[in-house]
Amino acid sequence: METVVFTIGFAQKSAREFFTKLKEAGVRTVVDVRLNNVSQLAGFTKEQDLPYFLQEIAGIKYVHKPELAPTKDILDAYKKKHIDWAEYERRFRQLLIERRVNDVITPRFLDKACLLCSEPKPDKCHRRLTAEYFRELWGDVKIVHL
Repeated sequence: METVVFTIGFAQKSAREFFTKLKEAGVRTVVDVRLNNVSQLAGFTKEQDLPYFLQEIAGIKYVHKPELAPTKDILDAYKKKHIDWAEYERRFRQLLIERRVNDVITPRFLDKACLLCSEPKPDKCHRRLTAEYFRELWGDVKIVHL
């Protein structure tokens, strides 16, 4: 049976656009894969606000899974241009393997779930890498970027 995994970034989206996309896609759970979800820069997606908004606006559950986030070292190395995107991908993939995320994340858990981070597009974002990692492990995974 196919597992459908959505991804979304909140940057460059209004709250209306963000919540409408999730609701219209039929997302059941938002899986927050950010390292830092309490920053003032997170706006309407701050940890203390997002679960409330998701439930009240769209009936969607919220789960924070920092084990699906890059380490500060990996993130800083990329942002400061000490490593390129290919090296970031390699390190992040290795981190997922070392953390044994496949032991705790199941296809059933991720089906109709949406991986959330801040990047507006998935091309250079760990949410895409995470979804692709699980597709490689499980095979029958459809990834939809909202």
